[in-house]
Amino acid sequence: MRIILYLGKGGVGKTTVAAASALRSAQLGYRTLVVSTDIAHSLADSLDTALQSQPTEIAQNLYAQEINVLEEIHEHWGEMQGYVGNLLRRKGMSKTLAEEMAIIPGMEEVVSLLHIDKQAKEGNFDRVIVDAAPTGETMRLLTMPESFQWYVSRFTGWSDMTMRMIGGLLRKAAPEKDALSGLNSLVAGVKELQKVLIDPTVTSYRVVLNPEKMVIKEGARAVTYLSLFNYPVDAVVVNRILPGIVSRSVDEAVLTEPSSDPYLRHLQEIQVRYLAEIGRDFYPLPILRSQWFDQEMIGLQRLETLAGSLFGETDPGQVLFVGQAQEILEDGEDYVLQLPLPHVELNKVKMTKRGDELFISIGNFKRELLLPNILAQRSAGNAIFNNGMLQVRFPPNPVGASA
Repeated sequence: MRIILYLGKGGVGKTTVAAASALRSAQLGYRTLVVSTDIAHSLADSLDTALQSQPTEIAQNLYAQEINVLEEIHEHWGEMQGYVGNLLRRKGMSKTLAEEMAIIPGMEEVVSLLHIDKQAKEGNFDRVIVDAAPTGETMRLLTMPESFQWYVSRFTGWSDMTMRMIGGLLRKAAPEKDALSGLNSLVAGVKELQKVLIDPTVTSYRVVLNPEKMVIKEGARAVTYLSLFNYPVDAVVVNRILPGIVSRSVDEAVLTEPSSDPYLRHLQEIQVRYLAEIGRDFYPLPILRSQWFDQEMIGLQRLETLAGSLFGETDPGQVLFVGQAQEILEDGEDYVLQLPLPHVELNKVKMTKRGDELFISIGNFKRELLLPNILAQRSAGNAIFNNGMLQVRFPPNPVGASA
């Protein structure tokens, strides 16, 4: 079983990339489901066919689905929501507000993930490929299993007297039900889900980019936080590369066919610069590249073309990379940021930190990093380069000082 999530900034082409990956997987003989967790679904448009809240077969071995979050919430939380909502209404809260307040924060994200996990575990599909919501929403979705468990633990961690009072009130509302059992069942499901989400043999995360500054920054932030929570990123997808640009190596792109139009030539030159930056900043992750086609990638035939551009002869369901793009270690009161770097000659490491950005230079090699909050609040100390790994130390700030 494989679960692959494509995420990135809105408008970069996540949906078409996910659909193309699923189509290629199905053509290789794997029973594949492509599913959208984005509230603003566009998967049906990409596949050029109507979809439902349950898997719909659209080609041999290929199924697609747009999750109806409201239906999923009702299935997993409906009874408990009703009990809690009734209690709140009896306390004088309006019906509409009571029903909203009865939903645990993050429930929408949790039930979407539970649904994906359920589809995979039932054995109906060999692979589940996810067209995720834009990066911010997806990161919230992926961190919900941990924060959801924290929230519930605070709820169930109240004193015995408080829990007895709550249990008594719930039994009055529905004496034939054990209302808290639904909550316990949901928490157990989330704990099992967490194991699946961080298992690199089962789940992979792929960040979709365009060669644009803001898109690259958001993608870098996504990789940082995925690494922080131990979610296995196995590739970066660079979509919509203009014609005439060739990547010679991981961090070098050249313009082989300059456009005669000054406007397009300028855009080509910008992309050449950003493609090299992507190769450096996302090392050691594999980079999958696709050109910008002169037509919309809608329908199975065009999605097949996109899959060929991205994967060539590679199976998109393979685990493309094992390891972490970056790692944060604790050493006493210090945090140590550990980064794998390509083979560079060891010269003095130069670092500049501005807010949550860290700029690193070693000889001709340069890399820009977006730091998680835990490091952004500290100043960068010394750095050493050892066995292909750069280790940057972040000691506690002196009392009264700031980063």
